[in-house]
Amino acid sequence: MSSTPRTVLFDIDGTLIDSNYLHIDAWSRAFAAVERPIAAWRIHRGIGMDGDLLVEELLGADAAELGGRASDIHSRLYRDMSPRLRPLHGARELVRHLARDGRRVVLATSAPQDELELLLPVLDLGDSVDVVTSSADADTAKPAPDLLQVALERADTAPDDAVMIGDSVWDMRAARRAGLRGIGVLTGGVGAAELEEAGADAVFRDAADLLERIAESPLA
Repeated sequence: MSSTPRTVLFDIDGTLIDSNYLHIDAWSRAFAAVERPIAAWRIHRGIGMDGDLLVEELLGADAAELGGRASDIHSRLYRDMSPRLRPLHGARELVRHLARDGRRVVLATSAPQDELELLLPVLDLGDSVDVVTSSADADTAKPAPDLLQVALERADTAPDDAVMIGDSVWDMRAARRAGLRGIGVLTGGVGAAELEEAGADAVFRDAADLLERIAESPLA
């Protein structure tokens, strides 16, 4: 790998925007609405996973019957809460720093298009971003590597010249499977040990901490 990776892939939810706990609340209420209540801690464990896989994991045999309705309710509730979305500490600054430094910035999110339309205005990154993906770009999102491979192709970058930054074990597993180094952040509520076990080469408190210590990170 080159000493300075040319392309940086970012997850959005829980990495750049403080949205994970809104998703947990929306999913919790959605599962209750279809009369299959799920403990919030179990939902949290699945945040960052492909949405269809999350539903299958949590509803099990009931997923085929109830999953579509639960997903629709989740989407409506999440949209209702969207005025509460905020960038995480240092998120904009980190992305803008990397863009000024000549890196290609990719938002490699598996969020569906309707959620992406809520997230991008909150980030307000303008021309600092080169490529954006959504769940429509791959049949199966994280932890499968497909979405990251699409992102790399669009960025015209080889895996050994890129780094993935994310907050979940699903981000780190997908990065590893795509041949990328991974940087974890704690802003999604997952501990450093779990992120490292899933493949993170380094873990930082948040985007601001990573920017402050960028010289000692895999971005250097």
